Amino acid sequence: MMAEDIADTETAQAHADYLHTVERVTDFKDDDLEALCEATDAAIIEGGGFGWVNPPGRQALERYYRGVLLVPERELFVARQDGVAVGSAQLVRPPRNNEAQAFSAQLMHSFIAPYARGQGLAKLLTTRVEEGARALGYHILNLDVRETQTAAIRMYESLGYIRWGTHPAYARVQGATVKGMFFYKVLQPGSRIA
Repeated sequence: MMAEDIADTETAQAHADYLHTVERVTDFKDDDLEALCEATDAAIIEGGGFGWVNPPGRQALERYYRGVLLVPERELFVARQDGVAVGSAQLVRPPRNNEAQAFSAQLMHSFIAPYARGQGLAKLLTTRVEEGARALGYHILNLDVRETQTAAIRMYESLGYIRWGTHPAYARVQGATVKGMFFYKVLQPGSRIA
C-alpha cells in the first residue's frame, strides 16, 4: 500500500468516526433535544419499541428526556450521525436499597431512528453503554426487547448477549399480545454468574 493510500484510508476512518458517534449526555445543547425527539417519534412510528406505541407529542417527549437527566440512577447515551442526535439508550443502575442486585445494571430504551439504521450505530450505542457500565464496575448488563424487534435481537446475540427467558405476555401493541425476550451479558472478565 502506498503512503497516499494509507493517508486516504486514515482520512476516511477519521471521517467515519465523526459521522457516527455516541456520547453520554448530561445536558442538552443547541438542537439536541429537538433532534432526539424527532428521532424518537420516527422510531415509535416505525414500531421500534421504546415502550410507546404512538408518539406522545413533543412536549411529553421533551419533559421525558429532561426528566431522564434528573434521575440519579439513569445515564443517557445519545447516538449521532453527522453531529445530529438520531438515537439513544439508557444505562439504569439499581437503586441503593437493592444491594442484592448491585452488581448488575440495565440497558433500556435503546433505539436508532429508521433513517439512520443499517450503519452500525445501534451496535456502537450498545457498546458504549456496555463500556459505561463496565467502568462503573457492573458485572452484568440486562436488557429486554419485544419479539417483533428481530434486528435488535440478532444484534444483541451477535454482541454476546445470552437469552435467558421469554415472557409470553410482555406487551400489547395494536391490540395484539407480544412476547418479550430477556437477555444478559457478562461485562467483567472472570465474573461468575452461577
